[in-house]
Amino acid sequence: MSESKDYPLKKVCIICAKGTIEDVYAALIMGNGAVMEGIEAKLFFTFFGLDAITKKQMNKLKTGTVGNPAMRMPGGLPFPTLLGAIPGVEAGVSAMMKKQMDELDIPPVDEFFDMITAGGGEIYACKLAADMFKLTKDDLTEHVQDIITVGEFYAMSGGEGTQIIFT
Repeated sequence: MSESKDYPLKKVCIICAKGTIEDVYAALIMGNGAVMEGIEAKLFFTFFGLDAITKKQMNKLKTGTVGNPAMRMPGGLPFPTLLGAIPGVEAGVSAMMKKQMDELDIPPVDEFFDMITAGGGEIYACKLAADMFKLTKDDLTEHVQDIITVGEFYAMSGGEGTQIIFT
């Protein structure tokens, strides 16, 4: 972890509950940014956010094309939700998003976890969601410290200067 700066925020606890590229990367970028600034970071993945820490899925995330009002087509026109239902559109949009991320040198999910944990960040999986999806610690990336309950996550999230962020 870098040397702590004089921020009122001392610890950030980020909850990722969705498995789309845009939701997972929001959590990863905020978590990595925190450790780079010397802020303690704990990331908790639950429900479909578990895809981000599941070995088989973590580097196969897709962009949500249906029901995404912020989605735009080239030129800035709104992306019609109906188009997202056409076979192959989600894969094409996801490939375009990944290409843009590559051009900006944004690392893949597994590399982000390397950076976050190297900086002192901690990664956790939700016990309830892991049980629901029949996942064990062996199914998850080695970056996951433990599979814990929500109560255990809240217990480690306490303290003055702590912010909980839900993505």
